[in-house]
Amino acid sequence: MGKRKVLSESELKDLVLPGEGEILGVVDRLLGSDHVMIRCVDGKVRLGRIRGKLKRRIWIRDGDLVLVAPWPFDDTKCDILWRYTVAQVDWLRDNGYLPAGFV
Repeated sequence: MGKRKVLSESELKDLVLPGEGEILGVVDRLLGSDHVMIRCVDGKVRLGRIRGKLKRRIWIRDGDLVLVAPWPFDDTKCDILWRYTVAQVDWLRDNGYLPAGFV
């Protein structure tokens, strides 16, 4: 059986912008078993789930800015699509994607 390929964060330089139905949020608390509490830009606190594609590629910590997609049938839950680096957060703030004082 082959070893699973784990990409380093330096190889993930793309900047993913929020699309339709996606919003930005900050990780408040890690809950375990790939679940986190996220404070979103729209003022709601959601229970986020780290997708399987991101579990071993990107480590998520408290205070990280993430891109989430709320579930269409339950607005209190969401999937985490992307985690932004510090440089990407600065770019998002400078270009108006983040409200003033959010992060």
